[in-house]
Amino acid sequence: MSAARVAAILAGSAAHRDALQALALAGPRGAWIGAGFVRNAVWDALAGRRPEVATLSDIDVVHWDDAAPDAAFEGALRAARPALPWSVTHQRGMAAANGHAAYRDVAEALAHWPETATAVAARLVAGRVEVLAPLGLDDLMALVVRPGPAHAACPAVVRARLRAKDWTARWPGLRIIGLAHD
Repeated sequence: MSAARVAAILAGSAAHRDALQALALAGPRGAWIGAGFVRNAVWDALAGRRPEVATLSDIDVVHWDDAAPDAAFEGALRAARPALPWSVTHQRGMAAANGHAAYRDVAEALAHWPETATAVAARLVAGRVEVLAPLGLDDLMALVVRPGPAHAACPAVVRARLRAKDWTARWPGLRIIGLAHD
C-alpha cells in the first residue's frame, strides 16, 4: 500500500510527473529518479504541503545503462527540461567510490544510500509511476530519519546531512532514530 501512496503523491504533482516523463523520454534506459525528489515530495504531502520540484538543488537520476556517459544523458535531459537541475550517475561506479563491494544493480546501490527514507526512487513505466525501495517505505511514510544499513555503524554521514539540509526545520514532525554518537 505504501508504494501505491508514494506513486499517487508523485503522479498527483504536475511538476514531479513532468520530470518523470522527461526521464522516460530522454533519460538512460531503465533509469530512476531518487533521493530528495521522492523523499521531499512524500514528506511535503504528509506535512500537508504541496510537493515541489523547484526547491530541489538537484534531481538525482540513477541508472545502470552503459549506452553513453552520464554527461550525455544529462545533456539530453537538460535539452528536454532545461529548467530542471539534472544530476545523472551510473551506479556501477559508485560502489568503488564509496568503498563498497560491487553493486549488482540500481536497487543494491540504493540500499547503500545514507538514510532509509532517501533510499527510494521512481520512474514512469507505461504511463504509471513505479517505485523502487530496497529498504522499504516504512521510515519514509512515518517521517523517520534513520541510517541505512551501510551507515548504521558509523552514522556521522547521516548526522552531517541532517544538519546541512536542515530537514527538521522544514518537517518539524521528523523523528530521528539511530544517530547516537559513533
